[in-house]
Amino acid sequence: MAIEVLLMDQVEGLGIEGDVVKVADGYARNFLFPKGIATEVTEGKKRQIEKKRAERLVQLEKDKNAALELVKKIEGIECTIAAKVGETGKMFGSIGVPQILEKLSEAGLEIDRHKVVLATPLHELGVFDVEIKLHPEVSGTLKVWIVEDK
Repeated sequence: MAIEVLLMDQVEGLGIEGDVVKVADGYARNFLFPKGIATEVTEGKKRQIEKKRAERLVQLEKDKNAALELVKKIEGIECTIAAKVGETGKMFGSIGVPQILEKLSEAGLEIDRHKVVLATPLHELGVFDVEIKLHPEVSGTLKVWIVEDK
């Protein structure tokens, strides 16, 4: 059974504060309500959260514009990482988020490690597209070149 709840904070994949959304009864009762993320829908609560929602929308728009600027910079960068390779051409170890962030830092971009979407570490030489999700509506692609360390 689904119930309507008023979000008091942003929930990824659900909405931002002030949104009235339908969720499963158990999800609301066991997760959203105890954590204070959502509450029952009442007129008083709606008025209380409306100001906070307006401020949040303005902040989200500013964050989105900043993310768009950062995406332009990221997509202009060619990230080359040298890795040690054995005699058979097999790479020792792997390239993960820390190595990618280090190269971005060298290029003058500081990005939170949680923004880099890398399902598994990279285990072979070549060119890879790594998604960087900077905002719920904005993501960019970083080209990562993994080459042999000589």
